[in-house]
Amino acid sequence: MELDRRTILRLAGAVPALAAVPVALPEGGGPWERLRAHLAGELFRPGDPGYDEARLGFFSLYDHRMPDGVAVCANEDDVRRCVEFAARHRIPIAARSGGHSYAGYSIVDKGLVVDLSRLNTVEILPGGRAAIGAGAMLGQVYEALAAAGRALPAGSCPAVGIAGLALGGGIGVLGRKYGLTCDRIESVRFVGADGKPHLVSAETAPDLLWALRGGGGGNFGIVTSFTFTTAAARTLANFELTFPPAVLADLVAAWQEWQPAMPDELWSGMGLGSQAANCGGCFVGPAAQVNPLLDDLVRRVGTQPTKRVVTEQGHLATMRAFAEEVNFPAAVAARGEYVSTSRMLTHPVRDPGALASLLTSDPRLYSIVDAYGGAIARVPSSESCFPHRSALGSIQITRGLDGGEAVARQSIGRVRDELGREFGQAGYVNYIDPEMPDWAKAYYGDSLPRLRRVARKYDPDGLFAFEQGLAR
Repeated sequence: MELDRRTILRLAGAVPALAAVPVALPEGGGPWERLRAHLAGELFRPGDPGYDEARLGFFSLYDHRMPDGVAVCANEDDVRRCVEFAARHRIPIAARSGGHSYAGYSIVDKGLVVDLSRLNTVEILPGGRAAIGAGAMLGQVYEALAAAGRALPAGSCPAVGIAGLALGGGIGVLGRKYGLTCDRIESVRFVGADGKPHLVSAETAPDLLWALRGGGGGNFGIVTSFTFTTAAARTLANFELTFPPAVLADLVAAWQEWQPAMPDELWSGMGLGSQAANCGGCFVGPAAQVNPLLDDLVRRVGTQPTKRVVTEQGHLATMRAFAEEVNFPAAVAARGEYVSTSRMLTHPVRDPGALASLLTSDPRLYSIVDAYGGAIARVPSSESCFPHRSALGSIQITRGLDGGEAVARQSIGRVRDELGREFGQAGYVNYIDPEMPDWAKAYYGDSLPRLRRVARKYDPDGLFAFEQGLAR
């Protein structure tokens, strides 16, 4: 499940590029005022009413960043004008959807933030497809799709933006049955570094479509909308098992043998920490079918859970239940007060006891394991650049800011590096860590050389370059 959980909150988501085309703007008022005059949406500049609110992302760590402008775009043409403006004046530019970037890359200091929040329509198309604006939040997406009897595999936090989630892969509670969110991208509307809008599909730009399926948010250009293939919404059973913290190692040992043997319909994850040894998940089907599978896990753990809840309900009700785990709607307004990193679990852990000791070495650490396999593992590399298809799962390590950012990053960094010695250096780009060693290889693996070529083709001048961007 992507980004925020209740536990985390307690610690406190087609055409080769050409030279940028200058905007023909009238004289007078300065370039920023001329940009403002040409936008259908709003431009917030330092000193403007609303600027201090408009510039903020989800994480308070980056509140010190002061963009020269925040353009709240009303349509794709506004996005185009912003890209042209940034290219002409050679200033940093970044798109912002949900604003949950762990490294704050959707907030550029001394540059232009392209806020896509108003591009948030969800339209149901014939044939079980959905056109979704890049500014839509997951909660809104689930509500609109469910009204049409459709479902999209995606994350669990309703305040996360669909764009950042999908562009980086998109782990979700239906992933083993229906794949990653990026696997459902059929086409996108895209404003490239040339300042022009394009339809990106398998017919118009197959190399760029491949790169956008898991190549990370902020790279190549700005997506303004997606067309996704969806699945029919079905009855689901979500479950929660709470074990005594003392059996954390036993839970890990049992889970890593049990989960790969489960049918695609069953996805699960673990919440692990000094006070937590929990397993929760979702089953595509009735509770009567999942209960025997959970009995098997409990038998393998060797300890009865202190709490066991299995709830069978419709698709939308299940998504709402997962949302409630992050205190929705309160989570929408909450600010992120933590840091995070990740590793891919490339094989079963050799010493669950040693892993338990590592994950509980700092009582403020909380780690979330998400299962892969199933449909995720069956997508060929020719269709998507997401490189971690064969992983058992991923682990996200979080820590609150008690003691300051430096202390928190040192703590998660030590766990990250120890896990790297066990599992290898791979990590998940949607849990982007500004201190990840050899970050490009970690996030993109064998896809990296081809991704670099795509970035040079569509952004030859590095307009969308940032610290951990492919165009740098």
